[in-house]
Amino acid sequence: MNFIDMLRDATAQNNSLLCVGLDPEPTRLPAGMLGDTHKIYDFCAAIVDATADLVCAFKPQIAYFAAHRAEDQLERLMQHMRCNAPHVPVILDAKRGDIGSTAEQYAKEAFERYGADAVTLSPFMGFDSIEPYLAYHGKGAFLLCRTSNPGGDDLQSQRLASVEGQPLMYEHVARLAQGPWNRNGQLGLVVGATYPQEIERVRSIAPTLPLLIPGVGAQGGDAVATVRAGLRSDGPIIVNSSRAILYASNGADFAAAARAEAMRTRSVLEAARG
Repeated sequence: MNFIDMLRDATAQNNSLLCVGLDPEPTRLPAGMLGDTHKIYDFCAAIVDATADLVCAFKPQIAYFAAHRAEDQLERLMQHMRCNAPHVPVILDAKRGDIGSTAEQYAKEAFERYGADAVTLSPFMGFDSIEPYLAYHGKGAFLLCRTSNPGGDDLQSQRLASVEGQPLMYEHVARLAQGPWNRNGQLGLVVGATYPQEIERVRSIAPTLPLLIPGVGAQGGDAVATVRAGLRSDGPIIVNSSRAILYASNGADFAAAARAEAMRTRSVLEAARG
């Protein structure tokens, strides 16, 4: 089953547009785990088990593992998700962006070492930096398009005078992803929830691409506005929340609190969809 099929099935089975981002910060782990980098797997696996029936995807952020020499724990976590939540696709949030043989190695890392169903990528270096990932048929690749950080304006909102119509850069990325770059139907776009008008603009340019939308929760994105701007019957969305769910409690009840917050967020998203 390819990534898009997995996403649609998980969305339907769990009645959910919610993605839980797995960004484990040892200094924020609950009592009994606090500050212990060897407990990253235990923490994330507990969150996965508590929310697997509430989400359409999981999104581990590789930097939170690599910074603490915990890549082996990420491998264990990926295996845990495949065994315990096989119906939920996993998006490796890596934001890689390199060319040629280096991109081939990053693709191998994402899809062979970690077994991800999709990966996030930076399109700044052009199509030849994306192409090696598309060699893995059935896997997904989400291109950074209109990100939720304030500094995204520095490049993404600049006009391209050399392109017909002088689109903003993020608009041009959306056109490329919807059109000539999407040779096998594997591409999606990352669009931040903090900019619902831009979500709507990206959706108008790329009506059928899946949109990965971070920024709901701790970053303050409007969940209702996000769903209304981005969701279409033939254009799925994946709305990510990380910190608000992961750190809903710093006590022994952290997994139960994460589940409660995930249920609350899912309900808000579902109400907007309905």
